Amino acid sequence: MNGVFITGSNTEVGKTTVSVEIIKHLKQKRQIVVRKPVETDCEVVDGTYIPKDAIMLNDACASGEGLDLVCPFCYELEASPEEASLDSGRPLELVDLIKACKTQVGKRFVFVEGAGGIYSPIANNALNSDLAAALGLPIIIIVKDELGAVGQALLSINAANSQKLKIACVVLNEFEPNHLSNAQALRAYTKTPVLEYSKAKSKLFLSETEKLI
Repeated sequence: MNGVFITGSNTEVGKTTVSVEIIKHLKQKRQIVVRKPVETDCEVVDGTYIPKDAIMLNDACASGEGLDLVCPFCYELEASPEEASLDSGRPLELVDLIKACKTQVGKRFVFVEGAGGIYSPIANNALNSDLAAALGLPIIIIVKDELGAVGQALLSINAANSQKLKIACVVLNEFEPNHLSNAQALRAYTKTPVLEYSKAKSKLFLSETEKLI
């Protein structure tokens, strides 16, 4: 399986925002498909689930695949996929997500986005790290560029290493312009590639990312 798995140090760190930019760049040179196998906090319109992140990823990819293939498991409850699926009465199993990520991918480069952080529950008794390991994909860890980012990044790197996951890079996602030196500080503590993403640095960021994945 050829691709990359996107995870984060936590939820709400901008995984989808960064992913969309990478996908738009990569699809110029590669055949890309996206998989957001499960999404919670979906709006329900006329009985249809609206997975907001999956729609953004699929639109960026423009592969022509239907949302039922990109994101087959949708839940209205704002909770972890594990909790949301148990609440629905239909427990979501890791094997379900593995199948969803592999279906009709073929030899194309698959961009898989998890749900929440690397240790967030994504299925019944399974974490995001378990799905990444089962797929055998290198991971990109997104961290919000803020006070505490270095600690959050190092904890996520250690978590990935403990699961023997290959880390392509860590991305410090700058939500708001700041004068922090998190990238410089983080590089002093890890050999993992550390990239910085912001609107102003997007061109350099995308060039560096392409070399790593």
